[in-house]
Amino acid sequence: MKTTKEKQHKTFDTLKERFGYTNRMQAPRLTKIVVSVGTGSTKDKEKLKIIPDRLSKITGQKPAPRASKKSIATWKLREGEVVGQVVTLRGARMNSFFDKLINVALPRTRDFKGIARTAVDEMGNLTIGVKEHTVFPESSDEELKNVFGMAVTVVTTAKNKEEATAFFEHLGGPFKK
Repeated sequence: MKTTKEKQHKTFDTLKERFGYTNRMQAPRLTKIVVSVGTGSTKDKEKLKIIPDRLSKITGQKPAPRASKKSIATWKLREGEVVGQVVTLRGARMNSFFDKLINVALPRTRDFKGIARTAVDEMGNLTIGVKEHTVFPESSDEELKNVFGMAVTVVTTAKNKEEATAFFEHLGGPFKK
């Protein structure tokens, strides 16, 4: 199995004719991957400890807490309370996580039929919602009480949606037919 980096080097040759690239640096490449998790209720202290721990095991990097920007009385939310965790991956960790996401986690997702083509936005980024963190092999399946979802955004240098979709197909992204 080829690594993501090897696939990116072959991207220029594959997409050259289709998009008219004249320089290797014109071919799209991955810039970063942002994994974000909302913690839900701020009352459940156990869940607030478990989410950063499991997210760091999945991504290989410590998550940064995100605080609420303003108070909302009806939700009993105060300004400054932690409402989410975010990890930004670059370089080798990014490539490793992308391979794990495409080849291991998404196929393990229940009723997975492929990524919708609408998940790629007009700026060339792919956003996927993962309903359960247990699809990743690092998460322990014996503790199913605190299952959480996450949003994974893959940022590329692609200029438009068509170019990004072709790039993700070349990397092995399982899109719906």
